[in-house]
Amino acid sequence: MATRTLRKALVAVAAATVMTTTVLTATATASADTGAPRPGHPAAQKALEAHVRTGIPGVLGQVRDAGGTWNGSAGVADRDTGRERLPEDRFRIGSITKAFTSVVLLQLEAEGRLSLDDSIEHHLPGVVHGNGNDGRGITLRQMLNHTSGLPDYLDDAFFERIGTTDWPEHRYDTFKPAGLVATAVAHPPAFEPGTDWKYSNTNYVLAGMVIEKVTGASYESEVERRIVRPLGMRATSLPGTSPRIPGPHGRAYSDLHGGPGARIWDTTELNPSWIWSAGQAISTVGDLNRFYGALLRGELLPGKQQQELLTAVPVPVKEAGEGVAYGLGLYRTTLPCGGYIWEHGGSINGSLSVAASSPDGRHTAVFNANGDWGDADLEDVVKAEFCDTAQPARH
Repeated sequence: MATRTLRKALVAVAAATVMTTTVLTATATASADTGAPRPGHPAAQKALEAHVRTGIPGVLGQVRDAGGTWNGSAGVADRDTGRERLPEDRFRIGSITKAFTSVVLLQLEAEGRLSLDDSIEHHLPGVVHGNGNDGRGITLRQMLNHTSGLPDYLDDAFFERIGTTDWPEHRYDTFKPAGLVATAVAHPPAFEPGTDWKYSNTNYVLAGMVIEKVTGASYESEVERRIVRPLGMRATSLPGTSPRIPGPHGRAYSDLHGGPGARIWDTTELNPSWIWSAGQAISTVGDLNRFYGALLRGELLPGKQQQELLTAVPVPVKEAGEGVAYGLGLYRTTLPCGGYIWEHGGSINGSLSVAASSPDGRHTAVFNANGDWGDADLEDVVKAEFCDTAQPARH
C-alpha cells in the first residue's frame, strides 16, 4: 500500500550544468560538473548492496550535491532478463506524491484562492460528515499536516484485503475519490482535530478534491502545469487510472505482505486510483532530485507559503522514533550524526522509494527498491548518505 508502515512512509531545479552518468553495472559511478571522475558515495552504495543481499531484486539511487551527480545501483531491474537498474528507470513513487499535492494547495493560497485556515466544509460541503467526523471543524492545514484526526481509508478491512490477499483480482479496479473518503468517514475519528497526530491518506485525497473544486481542473493537470512542466520533469507522470508505467522501467515485485515463503508477484501494472492524490505519481531519481532541490531552495513557493510548508508538528515517538516532525507533505528527520533533513517516502505494491534533502536544497538524494518484503526500509540508505563522514558536511 502507499504507506506500509510509518517508517516506510519516511522512506516524501537542480543546476542545468549537472551531468548524470549511466550505471552499466551493479556498482556506483559519479561525475562532477566538469565530467571529471570523483570519489563515489561508499556508505550509500554499501547500504544499497545490503538490501540486495536480503533478497530484494534491485535498488537504485542518485545523489546531487556540490560535487555533481552520483548514481548507484545494485541487483536487477528485471528478474527474468537480469537487466540492471538504470538512472533513467521510471517507478511508482507512492506517498512522495504528497509533497506535489501540498505545493499546489500552497500555490493556490498564494494566489488568494483559498486559505489554509479554511475548513474542509468550506470547500467540500457535506463530504466529511458522520460517525463523529465533521469537516466544519477541520482546517486545510490540519489536513495537510495529519492533525485532522480523520481515519485512513486504507485501514478499512476492504482495502486491507485488496492490498494483500485480494490484490490480484482488484489490481485494475477504478476508485473515485469521494468513495475513498466515504469509506474513511464510515469509521470514527482517531482524535479531535488538532489534538494529536496520525498519518492518514484520507487527508491527501481530500486535498486533491479541494484542488479540483477550487481550480475547476483535474488534479493531474494542475500538478503538471504548476510543477512538472516548469521544472522540466519530463519523466514524471500522473497516470490517473492507467495501469502502465510509460517510458523505460524495470519490474516491481511484491509478496503482498504474505510473509516468509509467500509467492512473489509482478506488480508493475496496477490502477493507482485507489491512492490518487496521496500517491499515484511515477517518476525517476533524477526528476525527484530536481523537485526536492527546487522545493527546498524556495523556487516553487513564495516566502509565506514556504514557511508554512516547513512548519512541522511533532510526530509521536511511538509512530516514528525520536526527532521526527511533519510539515506539509514533508517529514523533518533528525539525523543520528547531527542536523536534520527533509524527506518523504512511499510504498506502493512492489516499489519502495524515499526522497530527501538538506534544509538548503543543495544536497538531495533519492532511492528506490523494486521489492517490498522482509526488512526493506530505505531509511538506512538515507542516513548512510547524509551521515557519511567520508563526504563533506552538507546538512
